[in-house]
Amino acid sequence: MNRKILILILLVSVTGFAQNSGNLQGKVTNVEGTAIAEANINIEGIGKGTQTGANGSFELNNIPQGNYLLKVTYMGFKPQQIAVSINGGETTQLSDIILILNEETLNEVVINGNGNANKFNRDKSVYVSKMPLKKIENPQVYDNITAEILKEQIITNFDDALKNSSGITKLWESTGRGGDGAGYYSLRGFPVQPNLVNGLPAITNGSPDPANIENIEVIKGPSGTLYGSSLISYGGLINITTKQPYDYFGGNITYTLGSFGLNRIAADVNTPLDDEGDVALRVNTAYQTQNSFQDAGFSKSLFIAPSLKYKVNDKLSFLINTEFFDGESTNPTMLFVDRGAPLTVTNIDELNYNASRSYTSNDLTLENPTYSLQGQMNYELSDHWTSQTVISRGSAKSKGYYSYLYESTRFFEGLDEGIVLSRFMNNQNSTTLTTDFQQNFIGDFELFGMRNRMVAGLDYFQREVIDNGTGYIGNGNVYIGNASLQNVNENVFGITEEANYITDGDSGILSTAAVDGLLENTDRNNSTTKEDIYSAYISNVLNITPALSAMASLRIDQFENDSNSQTTFSPKFGVVYQPMIDKLSVFANYMDGFSNVAPSEAINQETGETRRITFDPEHATQFEIGTKLNFFNDKLFATLSYYDIQVENIVLGSGFEVTQDGTQYSRGFEARITVSPVEGLNLVAGFSHNDSEVTEALANDDFLGKRPESAGPENLANLWASYRFSSGVAEGFGVGFGGNYASENMIFNRNTAGTFTLPAYTVLNAAVFYDVDKFSINLKLNNLTNEDYFNGWSTINPQAPRNFAAALTYKF
Repeated sequence: MNRKILILILLVSVTGFAQNSGNLQGKVTNVEGTAIAEANINIEGIGKGTQTGANGSFELNNIPQGNYLLKVTYMGFKPQQIAVSINGGETTQLSDIILILNEETLNEVVINGNGNANKFNRDKSVYVSKMPLKKIENPQVYDNITAEILKEQIITNFDDALKNSSGITKLWESTGRGGDGAGYYSLRGFPVQPNLVNGLPAITNGSPDPANIENIEVIKGPSGTLYGSSLISYGGLINITTKQPYDYFGGNITYTLGSFGLNRIAADVNTPLDDEGDVALRVNTAYQTQNSFQDAGFSKSLFIAPSLKYKVNDKLSFLINTEFFDGESTNPTMLFVDRGAPLTVTNIDELNYNASRSYTSNDLTLENPTYSLQGQMNYELSDHWTSQTVISRGSAKSKGYYSYLYESTRFFEGLDEGIVLSRFMNNQNSTTLTTDFQQNFIGDFELFGMRNRMVAGLDYFQREVIDNGTGYIGNGNVYIGNASLQNVNENVFGITEEANYITDGDSGILSTAAVDGLLENTDRNNSTTKEDIYSAYISNVLNITPALSAMASLRIDQFENDSNSQTTFSPKFGVVYQPMIDKLSVFANYMDGFSNVAPSEAINQETGETRRITFDPEHATQFEIGTKLNFFNDKLFATLSYYDIQVENIVLGSGFEVTQDGTQYSRGFEARITVSPVEGLNLVAGFSHNDSEVTEALANDDFLGKRPESAGPENLANLWASYRFSSGVAEGFGVGFGGNYASENMIFNRNTAGTFTLPAYTVLNAAVFYDVDKFSINLKLNNLTNEDYFNGWSTINPQAPRNFAAALTYKF
């Protein structure tokens, strides 16, 4: 009887609640009638909210009966507030909510979208020029890789994310080693690493986790004027923009599984901390484990990124971003070709390498804990000026065992075919600490009737590297080739007794105990290096007419370390003419970049002589012309450009033969398009051609007339197209297809030793996905044709064969 009474009370309660609550439905569009996806919908005062779907529609359920104010916001548009009445047991259907572009929004921290169906593009950035500037009116070229495309492609690593940009290709996977353990990529013929987050230093010895990425900006050309020299390359820079808090409760949880033991759980949770939504907290986190596609190797990581937004009033706001990453992995297999003698093999066919062999052990791992904090204060000084004060701190560590294989065939006489590589190992124990402080004043004002947009800033950057790792020791040799194992054991490894023959072509001992024993008497480095850089810069965009604008910028850097002091100036100029305002622009730029090259200790391997070499700054200049197009109500955006980069005072060589007398050019053409011709169809495609050559090398002519090994393939192409049904019985269902092409790659290219060439490759991928109100499921198949392909930079790095991933997301 008591149980029946309890059930009756529960039923009455539920019925009463249902009768005293209602639902709300609506749709958000822009003035052209195009649906706006992911607009923020919030009922003020009760903390209920959601986001619009792909077709701009939204639904809120179980709203208590009453009168409310509905707030609709989307970055770059004026917010809408609408009075709504909710009746118990009924669904209130709103007419279309139309958002209007807000051209005066100048001080937003991050641009989350452009409010149209072209979801693979962002039409403006606050980071590329350190001021809000539309892409079409910026004389610099940059690509966006948006969160939307990362979701469609089930991106679980940073390397795959960058495949959606034109003119960039991977050189090295992340090695995890101290100082420079992040991945290396070739951009416009020069090596670059992902060292910036929200325009600020964010050094890592691992690979950035995609969980907190809202957008990746691949910024092209030497950008020393606004970013200095320590974090960028002559080819450009990679800037990650992170997800930011918003003013209602929401988020999602995603579980991903896939080939090679991939398991990943990620969550994105946002909540306001007060009734008005002026204080909001957002936490992105992910845990991932995966094995290598080779016979040994794995990685596991835990990532958490809390961010806090506090709007004090209409003039003052604060933003704090933090990221904690703790990863452990085996370092990837990389085969270094011999730099001191003519090459024994010159291509993959001659190498005869079985790419499933890792020549490593799961006992020997590297840990890469990373921490970063960014704090930002924005204060509106007047209607025309804003003060932005920013500080960032970071720590990146590397601890564990690092190894590489270096070709040493020339030391083994009597070897008829194949090559021998010697394994070298050390114990890493390195910490990189960074501090950066910036004070920017951002203005938008008129002078003599002409509009000026200006940023003037001061920047202090300090980097300290503490290295307590060991020196390198040898741990066996690896044979790759078709010779008999008996011949290998006798002539390579010096083993004559058949009972002791090594049967896998590897004479190393790859256990923790064995390596610790080899390293026991190895000296520790116990070194600390520090650099301080003091900078000042100013940049102004002057609208001479509404169609014609000019940019002029200048930076001065004072570089200091224990043994070196250098001062460098870096100018930048750009012109943009728009025959059709906001639709078509023609641009040209002159950009400057530099590098303060640290002194090095060179050792003559024959005599043991050591000498310290100091260098002047390297210097790069770029001239570029091109056009940008933005047609069909922002549904098509394209960039086409030709660039010419000249670098002087290049440091060439390695070991005792390091010289600074090189000159190099890097010239090329790039094209990229993002387009959404019809509702639901989105496409991004890119093509690049790069021609690079060392034109002067007086003292070290080994590189003279050669394409630099860091330049990557001459030709690159990328494509991703997807279609999602927005109505009918198939609403929410979609498919995607694309891939990447790279031409031949001369990963080793010298006059003395010769050239090793990696073959061209085409890798194709496909995906299907289904997205409903609260759930989505994505399926992806990578490397459809199971292509054997390699990357490298004086190294041979095998890439993953065909693999599969599936992701299930719950949204709340």
